[in-house]
Amino acid sequence: MIEGKITRISGPIVFAEGLDGCGLYDVVDVGEKKLIGEIIRQNKGNATIQVYEEDTGMHIGEKVVCQQRPLSLRLGPGLVGTIYDGIQRPLKAMAEHSGAFLLPGERTEPLDTKKIWHFDSLAEIKAGCPLKPGLVLGTVKETESVTQKIMVSPAVRGRVLKTFKGSGDYTVDDVIGTTEFDEEIKLSQYWPVRQPRPYADKLEVSEPLITGQRVIDVFFPLSKGGTAAIPGGFGTGKTMTQHAIAKWCDADLIVYIGCGERGNEMTEVLTEFPELVDPRTGRSIMERTILIANTSNMPVAAREVSLYSGITLAEYYRDMGLHVAIMADSTSRYSEYEFIQQQAYSKYSQGRMEEMPAEEGFPAYLPTRLASFYERAGRVVSLEGEEGSVSVIGAVSPPGGDFSEPVTQHTKRFIRCFWALDRDLANARHYPAIGWINSYSEYAAEVREWWEKHNPVWWTVRTEALELLKREDRLQSIVRLIGPDSLASSDQLVLKVSDMIKNGFLQQNAFDDVDMYCSSEKQIMIIQLIMDFYKRALALVKSGCPLVKINSMAAADEIVRIKMVVPNDRLEQIAEIRGRMNSQFAELESIYSKASAF
Repeated sequence: MIEGKITRISGPIVFAEGLDGCGLYDVVDVGEKKLIGEIIRQNKGNATIQVYEEDTGMHIGEKVVCQQRPLSLRLGPGLVGTIYDGIQRPLKAMAEHSGAFLLPGERTEPLDTKKIWHFDSLAEIKAGCPLKPGLVLGTVKETESVTQKIMVSPAVRGRVLKTFKGSGDYTVDDVIGTTEFDEEIKLSQYWPVRQPRPYADKLEVSEPLITGQRVIDVFFPLSKGGTAAIPGGFGTGKTMTQHAIAKWCDADLIVYIGCGERGNEMTEVLTEFPELVDPRTGRSIMERTILIANTSNMPVAAREVSLYSGITLAEYYRDMGLHVAIMADSTSRYSEYEFIQQQAYSKYSQGRMEEMPAEEGFPAYLPTRLASFYERAGRVVSLEGEEGSVSVIGAVSPPGGDFSEPVTQHTKRFIRCFWALDRDLANARHYPAIGWINSYSEYAAEVREWWEKHNPVWWTVRTEALELLKREDRLQSIVRLIGPDSLASSDQLVLKVSDMIKNGFLQQNAFDDVDMYCSSEKQIMIIQLIMDFYKRALALVKSGCPLVKINSMAAADEIVRIKMVVPNDRLEQIAEIRGRMNSQFAELESIYSKASAF
């Protein structure tokens, strides 16, 4: 350890001297309370330290101790189902020890060191066998939904398993093996949060992350291993959308990061998730969820590291061959801290970091920081040959819903799926409020092959429906000027069917037992039925059928109600509705086909 002393304090930024030999991003204990900090700048023993805890009352001259190791997470059995703060302190255990409020300098082990885990070693793993980074030694049943693979850390230098205890009951602190260099192998390991975990190969994305949300899965799909952003102003439903995805997506594991969000929103997550039943396992969703709660009343400096903590946890389970989805709510709250770092303390606009600000007061390195988070997503082959993925979904909170602000614009550089929340839709109580005009997905072509194996009409109906909605948007400018009655019957039909798409397909009720989750089969059946309705109605209009006749068809209302009346396991009812629609169309077609003959 290396000791220095504080020379200057500027909010969560502390300046210290006497830290020669310390490295960039080394962990330090700051002050008498031993607050957790990280060296973010080093110059000849003069270090700039970012403190991740409340440093009120700290004085110049207090001791700083460098641990000569980077800020790391402890990875092992017991992570799933736990609620951490941004620096991996288990909040429940801390509350039991010191109360509801975080105490500066409080230390609690991130993993329960007393809990006994049953370790099942692989048959081929024995003393004397060769080692390599990422080698799976055995498994631990972490929850009923997640089986954790115990792997050799990539940091281990040894290449021979000198000793090995084999299957048995162990704590995370027990040594189960050693290498020829006497390195200890345990059920747990440490990994630096800022260092991406290594992998053997990075693969192209090809399989969609099925979320159960129709507007996402059909119109703007996200692939497993992809990146997405949900930008929107206050009250447009960013958190609501992320909650829905976290609850129902087909990822093996969810890492939910509440980065600077209000405590009541995180409370909703903490109270709802344990009661939710995973549709795949029939058990609590918390059995495949890790929560990081760095709320707005917690130290602001820890917002940045909370994102890196979440992505590190995700990579750990990715290396086991799992598909992991990260919800980061929100990256704007992290960016706000970077903004604070640049706030002026002099007339020359020098901030705490003594750097000139860039766009709108944000630091020039903001794009780099965002990239270091989003670019750790991907679909990979692990060092052991397991295929896994990390999908990142980050919420963005542009002030006033202005998508031209720096955080949103820089985020668009590093994501390929953009779910733009629309204020007008949110005000109309249309949720998810994802606007179909400004949103896009660059993954649609890449997941097309997967969709065509499951339902070959996906690409066709998706394209047709989006084109219809874009046409409706253009017609609305005319409607606002002169009203809908001035439009041709075919254009009025476009308005009619577009409303059916909006109300019967895009809008989804998160509180309805049937509509909260929609299977991919049901999604395609609904949108295909709507587009078939449009095609047959258009043919009727061209043959002279009055639009009022089509508008009065009972089938139109039935189609709109499918989402709430037809359960995912009773899809044969949609075929019955299609049959009734065909009968009603056939009746009109028989009339107007005869009329057109004369």
